[in-house]
Amino acid sequence: MKRKIIAGNWKMYKTLKEGLAFLDVFIPLCNREMMEKCSLVLAPNFTLLVSMAGRCREAGISLAAQNCHPTGEGAFTGETSLAMLADCGVSHVLVGHSERRAIFGETDDFLNQKLKAAVAAGLIPILCVGETLEQREADVAESVVEKQLQQGLHGVDLDEKMMVAYEPVWAIGTGKTATAADARTMHQCIRQCLESMGGGGDLPVLYGGSVKPANAAELLAAPDIDGVLVGGASLNPEDFARIAGSM
Repeated sequence: MKRKIIAGNWKMYKTLKEGLAFLDVFIPLCNREMMEKCSLVLAPNFTLLVSMAGRCREAGISLAAQNCHPTGEGAFTGETSLAMLADCGVSHVLVGHSERRAIFGETDDFLNQKLKAAVAAGLIPILCVGETLEQREADVAESVVEKQLQQGLHGVDLDEKMMVAYEPVWAIGTGKTATAADARTMHQCIRQCLESMGGGGDLPVLYGGSVKPANAAELLAAPDIDGVLVGGASLNPEDFARIAGSM
């Protein structure tokens, strides 16, 4: 059975003390049966990466950064390079989360630079794509996602290690969730888009958007959904463990 990917994005939550306390509770819940069925990824804030790296590595949990800068080094105050992230023990990095796009104005071209730099640095980028409620209601959701994929992955070898996370913007932090059928339809669209771009057959496609213990099993049961990118529910160790163990 192909292992599902269970990723947690902590966003701007948890102090160092709180993050380590999470691991105190969560790691003992990661039994062998769970770890055989899924691959775990945690994306804490930057201040936690170094302190969490060793314990996550020992527990078989991959560590992801929530952001990166595509340049190796330079006068970019407040930014973090991929070499710095790798040095912290990071193996994955989120690229193009909807909040980076909407709040910080990151464009598909800039995200493409990040993704290429992440691949070159040996990290696994998780490219986030998704439509707003207005775009879905205007019946342009699929074309929006296809454009984000085409521009974000432009010039990238799709055989490289990477992931795509479909996160309908209207379902992030709202309590609304795309049905398993909605998610599967968009995941099929993403697959078709990747195939038209010349590959990506084995590229994992995750679903993100108000994933909770109550809906995780149905989402993860869909054959076109390779895993989930969890937001708020990943902040609670018991809830995150229930999601990982729901297959």
